[in-house]
Order: sequence, then C-alpha cells, then structure tokens
Amino acid sequence: MPGDQDGIPFWRAKRLVDMSQGEWESLCDGCGRCCLEKLEDYTTGEISYTNVACSLLDMETCGCKNYTQRQRFMPDCVQLTANNVSDLRWMPSTCAYRLLADGKDLPAWHPLVSGDPNTVVTAGISVKGRCIEASQAGDLEDHIVVWPE
Repeated sequence: MPGDQDGIPFWRAKRLVDMSQGEWESLCDGCGRCCLEKLEDYTTGEISYTNVACSLLDMETCGCKNYTQRQRFMPDCVQLTANNVSDLRWMPSTCAYRLLADGKDLPAWHPLVSGDPNTVVTAGISVKGRCIEASQAGDLEDHIVVWPE
C-alpha cells in the first residue's frame, strides 16, 4: 500500500495534523463533490448538493483549474485543514478528510487503497460527467441531486 510504514499506511498511522503536505494532498480522492454548489436549509440545517460546479472545477479531471490561487478567484473557497475539517458539515460523507477526522478508514474505492485513480469514478463517487457549469444552471434549487454516499 502507498505510504506503508511498518506495514501500516500513513492515513492509519498518523493523525491528520501530523501528516506532511504531500500526504495531506494525497488524501483527496479527486471526486470533485466539495466543488459543487450546495444549499443549506436555514430551518433544519440540512445540506443539499447540486450538480452545479464551481467555475474553477475542471469537469473532465475533477481537479481545480487554478488550485494554488483558487482563493484569489473564489474567495468563498474554503481551504481544508486538519483543524477545520470536522466543522465543515457540507463536506461529503465520502470525503477522506471527513472520514479520517471521524475516526473511519478509507473505502476500497479510494485511490490510495485501490492503487487506481479511476476507482473513484467507477464507484460512482466522482462528479465526472454529472455536473454543469454555473453559467448554465439558473436556479440552484432546480439542480439538487442525490448521489450515493
């Protein structure tokens, strides 16, 4: 397994706060779900996901078109840290950062486990081929989706 240390992968051996930058970045499965517009019901606090992508999301690769400067162009883009991931209720339940913060393990389809970056797509977790640009969307309420968690 990638990052094995004495037979234990780094995500099992280390706390999020103890990971190197490279280890931290490799936790991202590249699904793109965190880059979709979300709606929050102010009465119930329920988060609804839409299929409307951030304008910086490359909808083919599900990566950010300008990752290093994303907050310059999208000021509401939240930089995940080991200290804030537990507080971000809108993070998808499938997100490795959220799973590890909650004391869970990575799923079999995660690229670090499978060794294949395409398993996130074949498992139906990726937004690849399932989202639209914000400029084409209209009302976000018309684009609420329910995808496998």
